[in-house]
Amino acid sequence: MEIELVRAASSDRELLFRLLQYSLYEESAQDGNEIEADGLFAYPWFDEYFTDPAREAYLICGKGSGKLLGFAMAHPYPLQTPSRYSVAEFLILPPYRRQRAGYAAALALFRLHPGLWEVSPSLGSEGALRFWERAASGYMDGPPLLQGGVFQFFADIPLTNAADTV
Repeated sequence: MEIELVRAASSDRELLFRLLQYSLYEESAQDGNEIEADGLFAYPWFDEYFTDPAREAYLICGKGSGKLLGFAMAHPYPLQTPSRYSVAEFLILPPYRRQRAGYAAALALFRLHPGLWEVSPSLGSEGALRFWERAASGYMDGPPLLQGGVFQFFADIPLTNAADTV
């Protein structure tokens, strides 16, 4: 599936927040994140994606159609050093999963900032673990190492071991 990453503008703020809430809800079964009294999940860094130029949020859309498929959020604040960029949040909406949209979006995101990346798959989610292992292994000669719940890998251009589908 061909995708495009569209940088989230301030006019996309509410849409991104709703998508993020859906993602946090999905993850809450594994990570123990509890809903607040207002019916929303807390995400203290959300506003920073619209004020900190180093943080980036993207809508993942179908190429040519503009159909919303999901979102991605990334930043240069590592969980482990020495990382250059981290995937903070990533979601492909359920109807578009297993159609390579997520894989294509991950590769497109990595291409924006070649270098050392880190990804911390959703705690307790085997699907997320397998997805990110596959995406990261496209840049390696073997499977990436998961240390402390985080994959670290160099995303270079061209890919070393994966079909370029974006």
